[in-house]
This record gives sequence, C-alpha cells and structure tokens, in this order.
Amino acid sequence: MFFIQRDELDIHDIPIAQITDDYLSYVRLMQRIDLDGVGDFLYMAALLIGIKTRMLLPREVGPDGAEVEDPRAELVERLVEYIRYREASEHLEALKHVRERFFTLGEANQTTGFASDVVEARQASLFDLVGALRRVLATADPTFHAVQRVNYTVVEQRSYLLSLLPTTEKLGFVSLMKAKTKPFIIASFLAVLELAKDGFIFVTTAGGPDDFWISARKPLAEA
Repeated sequence: MFFIQRDELDIHDIPIAQITDDYLSYVRLMQRIDLDGVGDFLYMAALLIGIKTRMLLPREVGPDGAEVEDPRAELVERLVEYIRYREASEHLEALKHVRERFFTLGEANQTTGFASDVVEARQASLFDLVGALRRVLATADPTFHAVQRVNYTVVEQRSYLLSLLPTTEKLGFVSLMKAKTKPFIIASFLAVLELAKDGFIFVTTAGGPDDFWISARKPLAEA
C-alpha cells in the first residue's frame, strides 16, 4: 500500500515488476542495518517475486478465450481487505478523540492528557523511515581522514536525540543527519526506532517525501 499510494497506482492493475523491484530495494537496506523482524518482509518479497514470475509466463485461457486467473488477484484482495480494516480503525480512532473531549461524571477534576497526544501529521510507517534513511545515506559525508575511527552506540544516540528535543517542537530527520557519517546516521536511525518503540517519541511523516519528524511524547526526564 505504501508504494501504491506513493506512486498513485491503480490497486486493481498493479505494475507488479515495478512494485517488486522497489520493495526489494527497501528490504536490502533493512538487511544491511540488520533490523529485527526483516524475515516478515522477506516473506512478502518472496510472494511478490512469485507473482512477478507468474506474470511473465503464458496465462491459462478458458474455453471462452478469457484468462482463467490474474496472478495478482489474491494480492489485490488482501490489499482491499487491509484498506477496509484500516478505514474502520481510523473511524474508531476519530470517534475516540471526539469522546475524549467530554468529561465523564466523576472525572471532571482529572487530567485526560488528550491535547498533548493529538498529532496532525500522519504516523510514519517503516517504509517512510527507511526511505528517509536511504536518502541521508546517499548524501552522507564521504570524506575520509587518517584518524581513529569513531564508533557510535544506539544508547549514545538516544541521549543525543533526547537532548535536542527540549529546544524544538519537532526534529526533521534528514536535516538533522545532514553532513553526518554513515555510522552516525545508522546508529541514530536505530535509536529513533527504539525511542518510538518505548513510547518516548512520535514519528510522523514530514512535508516532503523520504523524510520524517521526531517529537517528544513522554516527559524527557523519564527517558
């Protein structure tokens, strides 16, 4: 769905070769930085490659001269079902935010905290994040010096990112990683994933493609 929406493709006429190639390029980058759970993405890659292969073979034709089955049919059915559930989930989430604006009897003196949790931008997907990572790696500082190599840890980069958040409402990942080295960028990216997983930051899509915003979610003293 990420690629279909990004390229504004017809879900009922998916250019499977293009989608498969784009998908594999993202999976290769995930393997390169050794992301947990990449096995699930490899499984989907295998399905896409299988469909791509079947598209290259001669199609079976029925007695009436029509093609028996489009190899993409099962994928399209799964995507349509996904859209149906996602839209239902978004509708329920919207109703939840509306309900949070009202106080229930006995809760008038309690702090609901809903105002701080409202995010205008769309929540970023893993493909949004990896797209931004690929962009900054392509422009990483290529300069080499005869000095001792500096290694960056995820723990250090967590502290680095959290130290910046009190000074700004949002951080743009691409601008933050500008002119940085690849080890710095990859350690920072993994730190973003950990902080998001632990619930300390929001990660939302930015105004342009292949970038995302980072903003504080919990009190930074806890982090």
